[in-house]
Amino acid sequence: MGLCGLGLLGLLTGCATPPRPSQPVATGISSWHGRLAVRVAADPASARTQDQSFSAAFDLSGQAQQGDLNFYTPLGSTAAAIHWTETSASVQARGETRHYPSLDQLILDLLGADVPVTALFSWLAGQAQTAAGWQVDLSAHDQGKITAHRLTAPMAELRVILEP
Repeated sequence: MGLCGLGLLGLLTGCATPPRPSQPVATGISSWHGRLAVRVAADPASARTQDQSFSAAFDLSGQAQQGDLNFYTPLGSTAAAIHWTETSASVQARGETRHYPSLDQLILDLLGADVPVTALFSWLAGQAQTAAGWQVDLSAHDQGKITAHRLTAPMAELRVILEP
């Protein structure tokens, strides 16, 4: 196999979708995978003057206090990896790692809006936990669909499609 063939093989291997966990990792820790889309409206009161949107395949394992969240490109390579504990959080993307004192701060910095992490884990489990400023629609949870809207500025929409 020539140098070109080895390069192509390396490229294809780097784009392969990693195996996805199908079982809970440990007691009390769950895992999900599917597609996630987030849209945050522009907030004239802050520096963010344009709508932001993000969509990607994901793998999530853990719980609100500790876990891992990986986002994937359309070709299957890892676009970003987030890891958090009760006392810190980090995001690795584009060869850089950024550290934060909490997952809430990391989300706020990346999206410009808060996402209620504890409620999100309940929503993923099909439980309609309330979260200040957010409204969730779990009517299609049996089909793997979750939609949540932030009702205060900055307005935001979170859509999740879970895969079996």
